[in-house]
Amino acid sequence: MHALANPARFLRIARPATIWLLAVGLALALLGISAGLTLTPPDYLQGETVRILYVHVPSAWLGMGGWLGIAAASISQLVWRHPLAAVAGRAVAPAGATFAAICLLTGSIWGRPTWGTWWEWDGRLTSMLILFFLYLGYVALASAERERGGEGRIAAIYGLVGAVNLPIIHYSVLWWRTLHQGQSISVTGGSSIDNAILWPLPLTMIGFSFLFGAAVLMRMRAELAEAKVEARMRRLGA
Repeated sequence: MHALANPARFLRIARPATIWLLAVGLALALLGISAGLTLTPPDYLQGETVRILYVHVPSAWLGMGGWLGIAAASISQLVWRHPLAAVAGRAVAPAGATFAAICLLTGSIWGRPTWGTWWEWDGRLTSMLILFFLYLGYVALASAERERGGEGRIAAIYGLVGAVNLPIIHYSVLWWRTLHQGQSISVTGGSSIDNAILWPLPLTMIGFSFLFGAAVLMRMRAELAEAKVEARMRRLGA
């Protein structure tokens, strides 16, 4: 990681990586969604609404994964004082908040015909909503701290404290048996979803993950460019 501490070195890698992540991610996401909409059968219980999973599941994963990225950036900043850690945390937060919002929206659309309600104060839904608000708080705190010229340490501490919510989201369907279905896919237990429906999901998972990475790199590049312009303006005004 410290090999990327130099902004110029980081930008040399980030520029081509952004293009590749964006192109491959867009292709895989469109391919997965198209396959899920046209090539897979409807579920025997949920019917056509099951197709929402090709967007809902990757969004849920990236909503949680985004905060994991913030926590990693926070540790890098607080422990190793990595010069790009605060920039990475600020770049991840809007993308994570967007996918958390998409997760909540698609889950609500999916829940209406499946559960008979748009919203339920279910353990999984409520903890995911809390994650979305945590993102908004992080964005506001990091922006305010940056405007005051701070190093982002307060936002980094907030990022670590907020990570407590991640295991709550993950285990909520095991701790509280409410409307939300149990865990359908696990590393050890395999999947309870039939392969005829499941196979496009890895395409959208990888595709959306690449798009997430491209968005983060674009925001980091934009912030570094802005900092470079500000530094140049200060030199000219001195």
